[in-house]
Amino acid sequence: MKIYKTQRQVEKDIKNGVLAIEGDVKFKCSISINASIVVTAGNIDALNITAGNITAGNITARDINADDILYHAVCFAYKNITCKSIKGTRENAKHFCLDGEITFKEEKQTNPKEIVIDGATYILKQ
Repeated sequence: MKIYKTQRQVEKDIKNGVLAIEGDVKFKCSISINASIVVTAGNIDALNITAGNITAGNITARDINADDILYHAVCFAYKNITCKSIKGTRENAKHFCLDGEITFKEEKQTNPKEIVIDGATYILKQ
């Protein structure tokens, strides 16, 4: 299991905008990174997570703030999860918050002639 105790240790392992970890990982600190997190065949156990995209086995945290979250069986936060999307790869996967709620970020419109719904972009006719 990889254990991070400081934000600086995490930042050292970010390559090309991705924090890629083999196996399980434990963050003994809150992290805020401008990167995606990929844990292959592993679990994430952390305090607060602020990241781009997260792909992992199971995720346990106090707070999670990410863009897209993809996990295997269970993703939960003690307080809140804020994300664009969250999905488990297992048929009966579960995600939840014990004391807070899951809030979905709205997609920003970059072109008034386009609309994004569930990740699909539609072009509006004039």
